[in-house]
Amino acid sequence: MKNKDVNYFKLQAKNLYRDYQTKQPYIDDVDRETYYQYSPKYFDIDQLFVDYDWDEENFSLMKAQHLIANIVGFNKWADLLKAKPEELELAHLLLDNQEKIHLEDWNMYMARIEYDNQVVLDPASKLEIFKKVFLEEDGHHSPFPPYKLSQK
Repeated sequence: MKNKDVNYFKLQAKNLYRDYQTKQPYIDDVDRETYYQYSPKYFDIDQLFVDYDWDEENFSLMKAQHLIANIVGFNKWADLLKAKPEELELAHLLLDNQEKIHLEDWNMYMARIEYDNQVVLDPASKLEIFKKVFLEEDGHHSPFPPYKLSQK
């Protein structure tokens, strides 16, 4: 399962980089500065670059991997590669269900559960909670738009 999940994240990084490569420069009529517009298929590039403060001039596949790792809660790509299968599955679910809960809200939700119950949950327990609360129960909608574009 781990290899399958790592491959999923590799594909997401490649898709993110493909979206970045659609960049087209334009000069703003008001300030005469050069900006970029994108024609993304997979990710909301503009929102990602704003939220994560990435340099549009120097973006690479390696940086796309790092950004994907950040989006799903890892500090860097290497941490994602070393993650336990349960952590990878949870990261996969977090990326694919951002319309239900964003990473920051998920982290606050988990922190509250751990604080209220005076426990530190293991990755398997966190995965079980995510599945039960955000996949099996209905009605969760994040107020923030997902980074991953709908493929419908």
